[in-house]
Amino acid sequence: MPNVHPERLTVAREEGFVVFLIGVRVNRLWQLPALWGVSAAMQRMLKELVERPESGLLSYESYGGRTTLMVQYWRSLDHLLKYARDKERAHAPAWRRWIREWSEGALGIWHETYVVEPGAYECVYHHMPPFGLGKVGPLVPAEGPLKTARGRIAALAERRAP
Repeated sequence: MPNVHPERLTVAREEGFVVFLIGVRVNRLWQLPALWGVSAAMQRMLKELVERPESGLLSYESYGGRTTLMVQYWRSLDHLLKYARDKERAHAPAWRRWIREWSEGALGIWHETYVVEPGAYECVYHHMPPFGLGKVGPLVPAEGPLKTARGRIAALAERRAP
């Protein structure tokens, strides 16, 4: 199993980050071409973001189904909003196309944004390749006080205290 870490790990990130959840729901199954168009637009945006790390996208995971889900990790809310509003980047034409062609109800679109302060999260990975926030890191052993969820939250909160 390549890249699988057999030990229990957690993330000890000093900086805050943003979790951005975004997805599409197919409301009319016969309108799959619209889903393909939205999917292609998202792939263009991801390619652009991955090729430009200064944009602030740290990592992402995606899942399919009638309602899709993409979990994105961003360096900051400012980075996310700057990308979303930049008329020179792939998001602006995709949004205009959404309004022009895809917003009649065949597809629903949704997103949620969470600003996470340092020490206000916990996570654990065991027998896993880097995944989710674990791709962003840094990964550290989930031992001692970091062995339990309560311990990880307490340790991170302690580091955050003035």
